Amino acid sequence: MTVGVTLDTSGSNLLIDDAVRQAREARASGITSLWFGQTLGFDSPMVAALVGSAVPDIHVGTSAIPVFGRHPLFVASQAQTAQAATGGRYHLGLALGTKLLAEGALGLPFERPVGRLREFLTVLRQLLDTGEADFEGELITAKTPLPARVPGATPPVPLLVAAMGPQALRVSGRLADGILPYLAGPRALEEHIVPEVTRAAEEAGRPAPRIVAFVPGVVTRDPDALRPRLHERLSFYAQIPSYARVVELSGHSHPAELAVVGDEKNLVDAVRRYRDAGATDVVLGSTEVGGDDARLRTWEVLGELA
Repeated sequence: MTVGVTLDTSGSNLLIDDAVRQAREARASGITSLWFGQTLGFDSPMVAALVGSAVPDIHVGTSAIPVFGRHPLFVASQAQTAQAATGGRYHLGLALGTKLLAEGALGLPFERPVGRLREFLTVLRQLLDTGEADFEGELITAKTPLPARVPGATPPVPLLVAAMGPQALRVSGRLADGILPYLAGPRALEEHIVPEVTRAAEEAGRPAPRIVAFVPGVVTRDPDALRPRLHERLSFYAQIPSYARVVELSGHSHPAELAVVGDEKNLVDAVRRYRDAGATDVVLGSTEVGGDDARLRTWEVLGELA
């Protein structure tokens, strides 16, 4: 089992130098992977490439690039460039995205998201495995009249999907290397998510998928002071049906109830619960919410589990 953390790139004050510094702190703590969200600010594959090339021995990943508003030819180019820059330590995460982003920000109709994901993954699999694509689907066309392989991008980039709904899990099991569930507690993983994606992979003759569980949490001596901050930060996800559903399947009513907030033993026990539920990797997010001291202590505890 591997453990990782997310590095918050959503704030306006983070500099690339700060990201590299924090990556070095994470690696010194024993953390094995560092993940970057995709917002309308930083380009996450580029940040991952810069950080991964500057900090040896740590894996870097994107979690996750929405498929609306992007084309698999260019996403494959980004991913392969990051893979070459990091010496094979980059992991590409994709997401369906949300209606709010697709329609509100991009002006694109949020239609047939699972169908678009299926075609996107089909093209990416061709590109990442062979360096070529020849695909004409209902939603996406992708051909390679020019070379699409990046020298040094080996091994093929792992392809992961932030999938939690049944249809997205089945598509991901058949075409991807694993999934990136967020705010899915151990009960939802064990009873719904892991069986669905594993069954789909088995039916497609693919290896058992990676289950990279993303969990908000922080080690702190004063959990009561941090819970309101996490509640405010995570309330956005309560408005999104897919997250609300998986939170309910986890046995909770609000995403903040899934946050792991407390002492070191509390974090260790939580990581073990996710492992027992089928997670192959556990990635902790929101570790910065309690300040630098709490963040570093949280990373040290995770590093001891690596």
